[in-house]
Amino acid sequence: MSNPTETEPGTPLLFARVLDGEGGGRAIDWAEIQQWEPGPDGPVLWMHVCRNTPGVYEWLQDQVGIPEPTAELLTSDDTRPRAFREGNTLVATLRGINFNPGAEPEDMISMQVWSDGTRLITLRRHPLQTPRQILAKIDRGAGPGDAGAIVTALTEAMVARMNASIVDMNDHIDQLEHQDMDDDPEEMLQKIAGIRRNCLGLQRHMGPQHVALEAISRDAPPWFEDHDRREIAETIDRLRRYLDDIDVSKESAVVLMDELRTRALASNERATYMLTIVAGIFLPLGFLTGLLGINVGGMPGVNDGHAFWWVTGVCIAIIGVLLAIFKRLRWL
Repeated sequence: MSNPTETEPGTPLLFARVLDGEGGGRAIDWAEIQQWEPGPDGPVLWMHVCRNTPGVYEWLQDQVGIPEPTAELLTSDDTRPRAFREGNTLVATLRGINFNPGAEPEDMISMQVWSDGTRLITLRRHPLQTPRQILAKIDRGAGPGDAGAIVTALTEAMVARMNASIVDMNDHIDQLEHQDMDDDPEEMLQKIAGIRRNCLGLQRHMGPQHVALEAISRDAPPWFEDHDRREIAETIDRLRRYLDDIDVSKESAVVLMDELRTRALASNERATYMLTIVAGIFLPLGFLTGLLGINVGGMPGVNDGHAFWWVTGVCIAIIGVLLAIFKRLRWL
């Protein structure tokens, strides 16, 4: 049998485990999955598959017995978080933060979930670390023991990983707050804009997830036990706090951006003010020198060797008078 923790060539299977109900589980390959039959009180089969592999849509309908609309939802690119009950099955679309190399925090990865209590199928398009995290616990014998516990563990892990991204953004904001804003304001504005974009992306995607988790807690089938509902409720409370933290981070970024813009505006106004003062001083001087520079007869001092110094003295006197007037008017 091929390594059950890796994708089997030619199949959509990423990994599968038959739970022993005590925190552990045995690996099962794609061929054995096709022959596996759930018992009335038997073990739970968890299958993690790649939903964009050819044939998954048909397999969900023909082998698993999932209705066509639900199978279409599980394999579609409509990844808005949602959850609903369909008879004795739970169907959900959840989103987790993309921690793959080169990804931004606001780039979310979706995971579809389907379970009837004895079989649990999770589907994803892009690599998602959360299922592997739960798988590692199962392989150590310390994982969830049934389908409801796996769903709960997956949601808890997704929300917990969200906290890491929020803490990272808050650390960046703290660094920017202690940084000299005059060093490189343009670079700071770019960083702040990136933080705001991340906050908005997380808020846009995790808000609907909050509603989806509430639907799981409220409408899940009977095999989703009371302790699972309590744990989901705790995860919902934690998600609410994280959404509040996102609001705080977003507001902090807005305050920093406003302060940078205020400083830039004040600097521009100061420069404009100084240029206005300089123009006010040299405007009458320009008029005087322009008047004395016209090439017509009768110009005074043309034949006087001291006329240049008289004009220079008059210009200096004009500057002194203007500076005194500006200072009296509190323009300087």
